[in-house]
Amino acid sequence: MAEQPVPETIDVRSDERFDEARVAEYLRDHLPGGDRPLSVRQFGGGHANLTYLLRYGEGDDAVEYVLRRPPLGPVAPGSHDMAREYRALSKLWQGFPKAPRAFVLCEDPSVLGAPFFVMERRHGVVVRGVIPEFFGGGGDPVANRKLSTVVVDVLAEFHAVDPEPIGLGAIGKPEGFLERQVKGWAGRFERARLEPVPIAEEVRTWLVDNRPESPPATLLHNDWRLDNMAVARDDPGRCVAVYDWDMCTLGDPLCDLGTVLGVWNDPSERAAGTTSMPTHADGFMGRAQAAARYGEVSGRDLSTLDYYVVFGTFKMAVVLQQIYFRFAKGQTRDERFAGMAEGAKRLFELAAERRP
Repeated sequence: MAEQPVPETIDVRSDERFDEARVAEYLRDHLPGGDRPLSVRQFGGGHANLTYLLRYGEGDDAVEYVLRRPPLGPVAPGSHDMAREYRALSKLWQGFPKAPRAFVLCEDPSVLGAPFFVMERRHGVVVRGVIPEFFGGGGDPVANRKLSTVVVDVLAEFHAVDPEPIGLGAIGKPEGFLERQVKGWAGRFERARLEPVPIAEEVRTWLVDNRPESPPATLLHNDWRLDNMAVARDDPGRCVAVYDWDMCTLGDPLCDLGTVLGVWNDPSERAAGTTSMPTHADGFMGRAQAAARYGEVSGRDLSTLDYYVVFGTFKMAVVLQQIYFRFAKGQTRDERFAGMAEGAKRLFELAAERRP
């Protein structure tokens, strides 16, 4: 049987529920339409932050918002930062309209159990691995090409945003960014591993020893992927939203490019980890083509890009290892996470293979 796309929303998972009445009471005076009856559903995709659809009222005049909170259990320092994501999205929309606008931040854990924020609802299609039938189901090379092109072009568009006029000039510390990132992800790996992983340790050492000089800093998303975007239902080449801004900062733009290319598997490579981009679909750009297009659109020198692709692959492996660690420790019961240790191992191996 063919794999089916994940439904946009599902009933809230039993272990990821919250006190809806308490949240409704808190938001009543903070959101237009917040005095209407509230119903809650959960966005079923994604493996980290939890995202919910808040629907106030019924029928055509209902008002919808999106609530974001961190995953269950302990989280890595500096990740899943709801306050950072709120600060970015409360301003970024002014210079980058594809970023949804955030309206409310709640840092009081007594309301929901963790910090959360509420942002505007955008309507579009999130492609997670399986290309929907209305885009050709993977059999339309033109649609597939558009899906690959939009990932690269919108990234270059985002990197061209000037942070100063929109109040984001102090969102990060670009000096020494890449060095901190490499050390930080190496530390996350150490904290999340449950047994020795020699190939991961080898790649970590290589990343520390071969770090290049960074280009001029730009705004950074830090988790750029096709499934963190929504495209128009009538045009897979038109982006209507970009999501997951909890690691938004100022830093090395090639880190964003390396992140997405790290999960951009060429047809000659077997799928690794939980990559959600249909990169093997006919017409979807290959990794080298995608890199070349970014270089053309952005005008940046990509002579050191191989390093960033290895780093991006390593980071994704660590993300899977962190998720599996939470599952193994009983901090989440989501059975989707049971096989992520093997996915992480394959990504560590792939990172080693991609070293120049």
